Amino acid sequence: MKSLISFKSIFPILLASTALLQTGSVGASDSAPPVPIAEKGAGSVQTILERIDVGPYELPNLSLKTNLNYAHSSSDVEPYGGVKPFKEHFLVQMEYTGPGRSIPEPENLSSVKIGFLGPIMPTVSVATGGKSHNEETLGIAMLRACRLAIEEANAKGGYLKRKIPFELCVRNDNALWGASGSEVIHLAYKDEVWAIVGGIDGANTHIAIRVALKIEIPWMTPGDLDPTYIETNIPWVMRCIGDDRQLNYILVDYAMRKLNCKRPAIIRSSNRYGRFGVREIRDSCRRMGRPSVIEMAYKGGAQSFEMQLDRIQEYKPDVIFHWGNGDDGARVLNAIRARGWKQPFLTCDRCVSDEFLKIAGDNAEGVVCGYPWDPDRKDPQLTAFRESFSKRWGAEADTYAAHAYDGMNMLIWAIQNAGLNRAKIRDILAYRTGAFPGVTGQIPLSSAMDDEGDVFLAIRENGKWIYHSREELGISRGKVIEKSRLDRVQLNSK
Repeated sequence: MKSLISFKSIFPILLASTALLQTGSVGASDSAPPVPIAEKGAGSVQTILERIDVGPYELPNLSLKTNLNYAHSSSDVEPYGGVKPFKEHFLVQMEYTGPGRSIPEPENLSSVKIGFLGPIMPTVSVATGGKSHNEETLGIAMLRACRLAIEEANAKGGYLKRKIPFELCVRNDNALWGASGSEVIHLAYKDEVWAIVGGIDGANTHIAIRVALKIEIPWMTPGDLDPTYIETNIPWVMRCIGDDRQLNYILVDYAMRKLNCKRPAIIRSSNRYGRFGVREIRDSCRRMGRPSVIEMAYKGGAQSFEMQLDRIQEYKPDVIFHWGNGDDGARVLNAIRARGWKQPFLTCDRCVSDEFLKIAGDNAEGVVCGYPWDPDRKDPQLTAFRESFSKRWGAEADTYAAHAYDGMNMLIWAIQNAGLNRAKIRDILAYRTGAFPGVTGQIPLSSAMDDEGDVFLAIRENGKWIYHSREELGISRGKVIEKSRLDRVQLNSK
């Protein structure tokens, strides 16, 4: 992909068609062996490839994905439960209607570049609540997994159609407001990548994906669990990990439907992660008729929580929800147990960490965390990944590494099948009907291009994290799909 655009002139060009940026033809590579395709028949990858091969003024003759409900929401926790909305969003897939599918592959490529954007160096940001806190560890794990996926793909022949290697282009998500957008511009126009893997911090990722929308480049997120991320409704954006909305639902259902708690309290970090992380906990509890009795916030890195706990004590809660980083969660838990409180402590996936256990000690016993996958399941693919990751990096693969590995492999698969065309790379993932078989489990993308696979509860039992599904714990979900929804989905699709 040959770019003729200077970096200084980038912002005006963001509004122009990407057809001006990708020029050239395939030439001699037309005779290369066909790329292997997984399925055949109606709705197969082969059919998708045939139907996305259209001109600049045509749209693929493919049905848009539709869902009967958004993010597996139970009907009793959905908004507008007492009325029929005029339109419900996120039930019908966003369609890309631009001319990008007609852009041919460029000539004279020596590698196929894929971008990575993540926090790999500490920085300071007003937007994210001050000094970056622990996210560099998560970002480095993601980066290592992406490198491993690239190396494995190259060992198998690289980009098979052209017989050239894949190459990873890395940029730091430095958490300065707006800087993430500049890094995306660098990846797209200087490094000339075909797709990007990245995102942990919600504020930064929101900026980055809006730049990706203007550039028209596929964006895969394995680490940002912010529910509002996918609600931007950008057709280039997808996520390969269950989000905080899903984790909120399983935690609330466990507390309210199984434990029959009636007076929930919330304590959370004051940054964006904490604020947006508990949104569906707050809303779900209220809609189920058991509203949160109090919500208190603390500053990340705080050592004392006396003021917050004094206030919470006044309301006599029977369950405490927490959202924040693992070390903060451990200190909150220790302060709660030091007061002799015995309420269930339900928290987020970041507390499933060595740092949380080191600080919490024996208090960690009985803690319940929402978790986006089951890392204990028996799967040869997962075992092989863990062994390869440990051998390559001398460290154990965490959840961020596993999901980044899956996200990168999804993009590599899309490029192998769709070729070097950003719109078609996006299309083959968007229209794919089958779930992607990842090391984290089956990854089915919803109509909103979000991972709608199962999420789990990690419960600390006898000094170990034990991962449970809803079915194993007998957690009811409530009524999910109403018969009347069928008509409403059809209305939304018109």
